[in-house]
Amino acid sequence: MRLLSGNNKLLVGLDIGSSSVKVCELNSLGNRNGARYRLRKLGIVHLPHNSIVDGDIIDSEAVVAAIREALAEQKIKSKDVAISLCGQQVMIKKMTFQTMSQPELAESVRWEAEGFFPTGQSIDNYVLDFAVLEESKPDGNMDIILVACRKDKFESYTNCAIKAGLKPAQIGVDVFALQSVYEANIEPSEYDEVVAIVNIGASFTNLCMLIGKKSVFWSDISFGGNRYTEKVIHDWSVTRDGAESLKHGIPAENREPTEVEPSLAAVSDSFADELSRSIDFFRTSFNMDQLDRIVLSGGGAKISNLAGILRDRFRIKVEFLNPFNLIEVDERAVVHGKADDIGCAASVVVGLALRERGD
Repeated sequence: MRLLSGNNKLLVGLDIGSSSVKVCELNSLGNRNGARYRLRKLGIVHLPHNSIVDGDIIDSEAVVAAIREALAEQKIKSKDVAISLCGQQVMIKKMTFQTMSQPELAESVRWEAEGFFPTGQSIDNYVLDFAVLEESKPDGNMDIILVACRKDKFESYTNCAIKAGLKPAQIGVDVFALQSVYEANIEPSEYDEVVAIVNIGASFTNLCMLIGKKSVFWSDISFGGNRYTEKVIHDWSVTRDGAESLKHGIPAENREPTEVEPSLAAVSDSFADELSRSIDFFRTSFNMDQLDRIVLSGGGAKISNLAGILRDRFRIKVEFLNPFNLIEVDERAVVHGKADDIGCAASVVVGLALRERGD
């Protein structure tokens, strides 16, 4: 089982996140009526608190139960799924080699990867995979992308899918799923920009930097929606459920959302600092001053005034990723809620559902 490989039809997307499990199934339309895909099934099941902590699965039984519940609610029969990973145990690196055969490349990648891992950790503790990005460049070199994941993390996620009766046909990385869903939902004329796709999950934020159609920089930031929840709990002495409601603009426990806005703004300022450091690192690494847009997605994207704070900080357009912008949606196929209700929180799972075996 590998991190980047698979076969030849659309897979069911399975996003095992820190706070919920999401499933998605699409149909390929072959560019009918201007749309290439139609949403068939989309569902979300929330996980008990601390089932997954900092990307590590703590309560596998709860995760397996949530996967089974999501599949049953949506009546999804297919067993072949695409899943993805993120966090500090997942590493991505772009590398350049002289043009060579695939067997030679595989040996060279493994040799170079030895220096890729933290001090004291062996390559044998990781699942390693690579893909060629650009072959036979004018300078005689080839660019590849190397992905590595700690074996224990890799196995814990795949085992949950297997125990739920599924077959992980493709295992990828959240940032690549984000790129897929972004490209599936924008017009070709929008490809000449430098864009930061920022996916705010419960524990981690995924950052994918695009120059034109090429993703060139990837990072997982240890900062997510849980920071807002903990801040509201601490400042306003409410329960976790109450804090979750308040941060999404719903009154709870005799508190109004407007009351907690200063607490949310304080966390958003800290988040803007973290994001700015990552984008500055990208700019330095690529000698790139240009940044045209920030595109927000994930469950934490619509925190009150977060977009406004980022606009003020970066002085550029900040918008929300709509994973169904160019995907037909039949609401009758979506059980327990509308696609619009899940919204940009579905970005990763839709990106996974766009994958085919053999990608």
